[in-house]
Amino acid sequence: MLNGEFESMTTLYGISPEFVPKPHAWGSYQSIPDTHFFLCDFHDMIEELPPDIDNFTKRLAELHHRSIPASPGKFGFHICTYMGPLPQDNNWCDTWEEFYIQGMKRMLDLEREVQGPSEELEALTAQLFEKVIPRLLRPMETFGNKITPVLIHGDLWYGNVCTDRRTREPIVFDACAFWAHNECE
Repeated sequence: MLNGEFESMTTLYGISPEFVPKPHAWGSYQSIPDTHFFLCDFHDMIEELPPDIDNFTKRLAELHHRSIPASPGKFGFHICTYMGPLPQDNNWCDTWEEFYIQGMKRMLDLEREVQGPSEELEALTAQLFEKVIPRLLRPMETFGNKITPVLIHGDLWYGNVCTDRRTREPIVFDACAFWAHNECE
């Protein structure tokens, strides 16, 4: 899990260093091998002050735009990342539709493991994969349309965003990055 976060934060930092704390290392304690750590620069963050929305969205758009030259041309990531405790299926895919379906299948598999089988969910899932997703996403990559994968944070919510006390700039952390459609953020 922490290896995925380290790789995510390292990749984000390489593209947008003013937007994320600089990662330094991750690993496991020798004396407690099932306890792990992740080290990055310390930023005194103001939790009760949400970032200025205009500045935050500008920084996020800059991250996406700056990542385009480094885009692998595929959707995914080179390592498994975790959204909270949930491992993401980041296997490389050629299309956004294929990657989106892959991720959705992973989430539904996890749901099945916890809740057990559901006939209703299975029926709805079939329709989702056969009709809904293709109708919504396929036109974005056909008839000459193309989506260039951009690097996204991957777990962006108010709990992973703060204002840096010193700079008063927005800062993001706890990423599970992958190359995706920018609007997935």
